[in-house]
Amino acid sequence: MAAFQMGSGHAVPMSLFRNNRDRAGKAILKELLPGLKFDDGNLLVLLEGGKDQSLYNTDVDYVFRQESYFQYLFGVKEPGCYGILTIDVKTGDQKSVLFVPRFPDEYGTWMGELLGLQEFKTMYEVDEVFYVDEMSVYLEGASPKLILTLSGTNSDSGLTLQPPDFAGKEKYVTDCDLLYPILSECRVIKSPEEIEVLRYVAKVSSDAHIKVMRFMRPGRMEFEGESLFLHHAYSVGGCRHASYTCICGSGTNSSILHYGHAGAPNSKPVQDGDLCLFDMGANYCGYAADITCTFPANGKFTDDQKFIYNAVLDARNAVTESARDGVSWVDMHKLAGRVLLQRLKEGGMLKGDVEEMLEAGVSGVFQPHGLGHLIGLDVHDVGGYLPKEPKRPAEPWLSKLRFARVLRAGMYVTIEPGCYFINWLMDRALADPNIAKFINVDMFNRFRNFGGVRIEDDVLITKTGVENFAIVPRTVEDIEATMTCKYDSPV
Repeated sequence: MAAFQMGSGHAVPMSLFRNNRDRAGKAILKELLPGLKFDDGNLLVLLEGGKDQSLYNTDVDYVFRQESYFQYLFGVKEPGCYGILTIDVKTGDQKSVLFVPRFPDEYGTWMGELLGLQEFKTMYEVDEVFYVDEMSVYLEGASPKLILTLSGTNSDSGLTLQPPDFAGKEKYVTDCDLLYPILSECRVIKSPEEIEVLRYVAKVSSDAHIKVMRFMRPGRMEFEGESLFLHHAYSVGGCRHASYTCICGSGTNSSILHYGHAGAPNSKPVQDGDLCLFDMGANYCGYAADITCTFPANGKFTDDQKFIYNAVLDARNAVTESARDGVSWVDMHKLAGRVLLQRLKEGGMLKGDVEEMLEAGVSGVFQPHGLGHLIGLDVHDVGGYLPKEPKRPAEPWLSKLRFARVLRAGMYVTIEPGCYFINWLMDRALADPNIAKFINVDMFNRFRNFGGVRIEDDVLITKTGVENFAIVPRTVEDIEATMTCKYDSPV
């Protein structure tokens, strides 16, 4: 059985991608068959894989990562490929065809021995393999009634995937709009084989987080935590890639939601008394983890740190206890906000009626992001705002939600409530009488320069609840106990 495997890491069977193709083909027929103008012949799905990308105008390439939709259907490591799924609309029979680049012999000098077509066929368990320059001949022989190509706008990035060009395209009836919502919806519900890959990469990431937690202490640099995480994920877990740029914020940097960017590359020395908010996730065979741990640099929470951390933990616990198949994600976001506000009120930072605070958007002052997101082949996975799903909420404190759907068993999502003290948001809140009336100003201002807390888990939605794949210490007591066992060597 062919499989993707890095060292002793999880063996990802090629049947995962074959089953994805089968599911996608059936979904395409179910969605499109009633409206098709033909009832026999071939319908083709034609996807273009990712291409090598040069570093500006140099001859150095970025390390290649496969385009996610192509990975979903074919699981191919190499760049420059195309894939076709041929579907007989009358019988439903499917055939998978991979097209690989034809390289000159000299290529083998630089990149290793060239694989033959049969070797690609065996490695990826597809029905047929041809060279890319043979695709036009294949299409002529297939005589498709319709070719579906892929184009659509990602609701997180706002970027649009452009449909592929291919030789002879003008000879065929093509459509680039129908496929995107169908394939995106297929990716929302994870298969049993996908779930095992996600479980593996979450475990690798969890173990790396624990190692980092034991390693960090005052005097270390933020980037040392990033480096150790990446080293563990690759050397132990076989994860060559991270799913996103590591966020390793300490002190006030812990309130910067996407810290770690080029202008702030996790470059601050960690100070005694700092909270560390480390948001990091490995990637294996294209599948992502996304886990955040918040912990005290010196291993002991102060009273103020316990207050904020436990408020966030209570919000997280409320959601993990309530989320399940059939529950609205918007309601879960509101629940997290309600619990957070209640705990802040109990601690003396807020006053008044919690439901009125919620309606006024006070929770958005402390958590200016959504509760979480879909996760899979992309860390912010597709399927959030598809045409048949609820639209993005208009209220400012809800508008940052990356999806507003009703949860379904098989969805894989992050649950990541947070509480941050961001100066410009604090200033704006105090200047707004509709929000300021709920704030005890002296205590609120005392938390300027506190930073922030986020607790992020990766969970599988089930019929009766959630299964949490992030296996890391979460309570104050467990974190402090974990940090008593120090880890000194980064290698």
